[in-house]
Amino acid sequence: MPPIEIRPGIFWIGVNDHTTDLFEGLWPITQEGVSYNSYLIVDDKKAIIDLAKSLKVDEYLAQVGERIALHELDYIVLNHMEPDHTGILRVLRKLAPQAVILCSPQAKEMVTAFYGITENVRVVQDGEEVKLGGKKLVFFLTPMVHWPETMVTYEEESKVLFSCDAFGGYGALQGAIFDDECSQFDFYLRESLRYFANIVAKYSPMVLRAIDKLSSLQISVIAPSHGLIWRKRPEHIVERYRTWSQYAESGGEKGVTVLYGSMYGNTEVVVDALAQGIAASGIPVDMYDARRIHASYILASLWEKKGVVIGAPTYEAGLFPPVAHVLDLALRKNMKHKKMLYLGSFGWSGGAKRELERLARELDWEIVSTFEFRGGGKREDIETVRKLGEEFGRLVRGSF
Repeated sequence: MPPIEIRPGIFWIGVNDHTTDLFEGLWPITQEGVSYNSYLIVDDKKAIIDLAKSLKVDEYLAQVGERIALHELDYIVLNHMEPDHTGILRVLRKLAPQAVILCSPQAKEMVTAFYGITENVRVVQDGEEVKLGGKKLVFFLTPMVHWPETMVTYEEESKVLFSCDAFGGYGALQGAIFDDECSQFDFYLRESLRYFANIVAKYSPMVLRAIDKLSSLQISVIAPSHGLIWRKRPEHIVERYRTWSQYAESGGEKGVTVLYGSMYGNTEVVVDALAQGIAASGIPVDMYDARRIHASYILASLWEKKGVVIGAPTYEAGLFPPVAHVLDLALRKNMKHKKMLYLGSFGWSGGAKRELERLARELDWEIVSTFEFRGGGKREDIETVRKLGEEFGRLVRGSF
């Protein structure tokens, strides 16, 4: 796409990525894609804020060239050093050696470590200002949102917040780059939650701290590094991020994530009956087969919902590995304070329940009830489990 003016003299010069399969080498974006949003400010002095991954250098430079010659560039602002934000830096430095790199104190060493650049790098402090002419950049350090060197940049005249990874989301931009022009708003909001759960959730306290720190600013536009640019209702994505961050303590909203895996279908039959009971209680249910659905999508539901059902058979005296893998990621992401129900089958020996109880202690999940059965579930087991599901749904619904 060509450069798009966000506010007078401020342009989006980003690129879409439709070819990367795994964001950070972990999280699937084959279907959704992702955008690398970069911004150009044209005033007496010229500045680029955030860059892009190195996969579309020619396209990126062509967009810059539509507005300025590279020898006119005065500043390159690096809000965050991760290579999806800075991959073009080495090429840009060669073409515009006069441009001063502005970064946080902790980022300076990273500029050298990642790209071997030591000259023309200037550290900016928290609250420091750089005048471009009529426009003025103000820098705010926001450590651990989501790396320790991260900062955000605020353009005071136009009231635009270049928020880096904060308030971002998966999803390539499909023609429209603004929230008020987007015809697939629900898609981008859903992908923002998945992005949050995958990338940012572990650092929720720092997100809340950053939101409070920036709350005194008058913001007309939020321009993140990934996803939609929020100009009609920038407060909407801020409040979503605030709510999602608060789940770190509250455990989430009323609703249940059913996470299951089954070797031969015995556990799956009983899980289906349990889900019927939960649905009858009147609260939302998400069901995920851990064998077939990537953990990235499951983590978003786990983060959002207070109730969790684990359906998994015993495998080699332990928890069925695909389910155990998702729970390991949930532990790494600090997904705590849930209410949980476990059910599963076993053949010659149990063991899944024992491993799950250990994980529950580490996750600080309350085990409400468990149900194990040997072999295939009997008719009476199915009815018992359906009732358990309804009781569990009522419990989760009443815990608010």
